[in-house]
Amino acid sequence: MTTEIEQKKFLSLFFANSHFFQIFNNLHEIAFYIKDKQSRFIILNHKGCEICGVLQEKDAIGKTDYDFFSKEKADKYYADEKLLLKSGRSIINRVEVAGNQIGAEKLMMVNKVPIHDRKGDIIGLAGIGREIERLNAKSENVNHFAKTVDFLQKNYGKSITTPLLAKKAAMSVSQFERRFRRAFGSTPRQYLLKLRISGATKLLSISNLTISEIAQKCGFYDQAHLCRNFAKLMKQTPSDYRKENLVG
Repeated sequence: MTTEIEQKKFLSLFFANSHFFQIFNNLHEIAFYIKDKQSRFIILNHKGCEICGVLQEKDAIGKTDYDFFSKEKADKYYADEKLLLKSGRSIINRVEVAGNQIGAEKLMMVNKVPIHDRKGDIIGLAGIGREIERLNAKSENVNHFAKTVDFLQKNYGKSITTPLLAKKAAMSVSQFERRFRRAFGSTPRQYLLKLRISGATKLLSISNLTISEIAQKCGFYDQAHLCRNFAKLMKQTPSDYRKENLVG
């Protein structure tokens, strides 16, 4: 198990003064953490401790998300981090449903980046998360969308319409679209498209599926539909992305 001595040893690989990280305890609205290559917590600020349900940082050091969250959520976090640690590709401004210790749902805006040592090798990752209602004071009932976001993340490969989402949220289509845009800064269709592209990047990185098969699994009409939208958002073709990021 990782100890405080190992913590200092780990930090010395890329930053000589570990006291630097104490500044993140003053960011009361932001969860900040650092993990090693096994996705074990090495650094965790006060907000991160609150989300994990521990009283102090030392209670989390050496542990993983499996010690604090449901297996379903931990599986997702671990899969994303495993890909990040292998590919070196950051996770930027992703909306995630995070559960606290009593089961209530929160929406978080998450960013994760790889950490390199002096040789340039990836030795871990750093992450920050903010509750979305903290980001936009004008958002109405953001937590009401937690189930909607969870549904989209689990089913983005299927046929999903805005009227279906509005019905699940018990709103009219116009009301749902207005509140969704206010909360997330994009329409439901735009958010769904980003989820599908994100799903495609994962499959391009870790599988041998053809681009046509990936398009089908991720909810696109066909390969051309995927390629067109992928190039628009990622600024490169799926084939080029695979050449640069294929793990294995």
